[in-house]
This record gives sequence, structure tokens and C-alpha cells, in this order.
Amino acid sequence: MAAWVKGGAADVDAAVEAAADLLAASRVPVLAGLSAEVSALRAAYRLAETLGASLDPVSGPSVYAELGALSAGGAMTTTRAETIGRADVVLILGNRPWDGDLIAEIAEAAPSRGRAAGGERALLSLGGPQNGATRHVAYAAEAGGLAVSLGHLRAFAKGHLAGEAAYADLARRLYAAQYGVVVYDPEEVGELGVEMLQGLIRDLNESTRFFALTLADPFQGRAAVQLSAWTTGQAPRVGFGRHQPEHDPWRFDSARQIAAGEADAALWLASLPAPRPAWLGSLPTVAIVGEGSPEAAGETAEIVITVGVPGQNVGGALWNERRGVIAYTEPNAATDAQTAAGVLARIRDRLIEKGVSC
Repeated sequence: MAAWVKGGAADVDAAVEAAADLLAASRVPVLAGLSAEVSALRAAYRLAETLGASLDPVSGPSVYAELGALSAGGAMTTTRAETIGRADVVLILGNRPWDGDLIAEIAEAAPSRGRAAGGERALLSLGGPQNGATRHVAYAAEAGGLAVSLGHLRAFAKGHLAGEAAYADLARRLYAAQYGVVVYDPEEVGELGVEMLQGLIRDLNESTRFFALTLADPFQGRAAVQLSAWTTGQAPRVGFGRHQPEHDPWRFDSARQIAAGEADAALWLASLPAPRPAWLGSLPTVAIVGEGSPEAAGETAEIVITVGVPGQNVGGALWNERRGVIAYTEPNAATDAQTAAGVLARIRDRLIEKGVSC
């Protein structure tokens, strides 16, 4: 395992000591990224509590687009397995759902359970690519984007708009479903779009059965939401500066805090790949990253410590998109690499030894 302190190669013990010194000297530290296995997330929350720091996952935009709508009006959701087994109408929103293997898997199968069993499955898309490899009926998004498009679609579905427009045809197809599902990425649709979509789903359920299948972000945001909930009773943007967990999505947005000059030190946690924030290196920073990541060159943070990558050379509990649960993932090729959880625990122990405690 490699480590750097101020650009120079160092052993891990020296890097841990330097990280503890850097964080101990800060007044308003932030822990960001949180793209890591559950044990590392748990260790990050313990460290934040000791420091009086705030936490902000890199998956924040996706997480809060979904949580905002959920807190405003609830949600009607389903799973991947139920979609494949029961849905006779599937509406695909935007571009992101087409990136993985989900749509192809849905297209290759027919409903096998429930009222639609044995029938055909209709695939519809709104604002997505004209994917010729998958047979579906495509509807273009409006100039205002998916949120505006969903607003117009809901108006046609409720009868507030009428005519022979494309969205009127789409609304009729949705109401004809026996078990319908909308597949979407919350970050791509946005909080306003998600709220409008959940309203549309509630409207459809007045006369048929319709649900949402939301895609998880690729940065362990769903795992962070669950861990934060069972640890603090709050969603992930939490601060411990006043000796108890406080949740505030605006106040504890790490990018906003750093841009406003509120934070004076940061710890970036990404044992799994995550997009590098623009602020990385603009303030005293400790980076704990997976081996082989772009940050592992000792040039993007004052202190860099590389750790094992869960699912590759160390095991770890990760969000399983297919099953929709947190599940343990075995390493492809186990090594003796240190874990992010272990490094974070060592930093916290040194802070406690130094007398640092919120």
C-alpha cells in the first residue's frame, strides 16, 4: 500500500500521523466522497463524530433528488425482479437507464407472473436515445427537459390537456397497462421531475397498477443512505459540529462549504472510483483512495493513502443493484492490502490519543 505526504513517498504510519495532525488542526473539517464499502462508511461516521465534522457523499445530487420527492409525497416503487416478472408496460426515462444491461434484460423477457403473464411487453421511452437494438416506441422530450415533459404528460394523463399530441398517445398507453413500471435515474430527472413523476404514478394507480424502478447511483449512495439512517436517524448530509447529528442538505453540501470558505480541511474517501471534485487540493486535504485511482499519484492532496478496492483485492459490503440490497462482495483476487475502514480507524485512534474529541 502506497502513501504520500506533501508529494513525497511515505510509509503508512507516517501518513496516518500526518493525517491526524492535519485534521486535528482544523476547525471545520468535511468528510466527502464516501464512495466506499459499508465498513469504511461506518468508520467515516465515527471519525466525523470525533472531529465534529460534516459528511457529504459524492452521490448527493442523486440521493437528494430522490429523497426530496420522497419526503414531499412518498413514492410507489418496485424491484428489478418484479419488473422483469410482471410488467407489461415499461416506460424508460432519459438516457441513463440505457447504459447498463437492465433494458436489454427487460426487452428479452416476457411477463411470467401476475395478470400480464404470457402477454407481450411494451417498451416505451421518453427523452431517451433512438436505440435501434431494442424495439420500443420513442417519444421526444420537450425543450425544457424531462421535468417539463413529465409535467405535460401528467396533464394529458389527467385530462387537463387534450388532443392528438404524442403525449396523449403515451398517456393512453400508460393507462392501458396491467402492471406498469417507469425506469429512471433520479439525478438525470432531477428533484422537480421526480416529484412530478411520482404524482403521475399516483394518478395512474387510481385505475391501474404502476410503479417506479429507480436506478442507484454508481457511488454507493444507497448504502450511504441506509448506513446514515441507522447510525444517525438522518440522511447522509449530516454535521456533528454541535455534539449531535444535524441534517441539512444545503448547509452540509461540501462543494458549497468549501466555495464559501466555511471548511478549512477535508478528507476525501473513495476506495471505489468516484469523480474527482473540483475543490480537491484547494484546501488541506487527506485523500484515502483505492489503489490505481487517479488520486493515487500523491499530487491531488496534501496526504494520500491508497487502500484496497472492495470487490477487487479486498472484500466488502456494497450496494447490489441487481438485488436492491447491501450484500457482501468477495474480492476477485485477495491481497494483504489495508482497508479504508482500517486506515480511518487508525486516524481516529490517533486523534483520540491527541485529545481531539467533539
